[in-house]
Amino acid sequence: MIIVDSCGWLEWFTDGQLADRYKEYLANTDKILIPAIILYEVYKVLKKEAGEEKALLAAGYMQKATLVPFDDALAFAAADIALQEKLAMADAIILATSQAHCCQIISSDADFKDLANVKYIPKG
Repeated sequence: MIIVDSCGWLEWFTDGQLADRYKEYLANTDKILIPAIILYEVYKVLKKEAGEEKALLAAGYMQKATLVPFDDALAFAAADIALQEKLAMADAIILATSQAHCCQIISSDADFKDLANVKYIPKG
């Protein structure tokens, strides 16, 4: 199982410059975990930039993967990770989810660049 960070989903859904690099990870939703915070981020950005219809279509596709709700156990783990790694809330939730489910994060977010168990795809 893998977690693809919101930047990867947004690249793919908007046909960004890294869309082809993320395609191999996003084509098979059976192998993807999606922390609820990523669904939130992708829907919000797409609705703002591409409209509600595109945002809903993307969310529908994403919901074919395994959605991981944000519960009390993840909240405590994410808070500890945020303090330890000096990460923003969303990034800490994503990292806590990956640790709880023993899976790799695929991301172009520089905040994840040097963390263990992250496949970093540089921008540009």
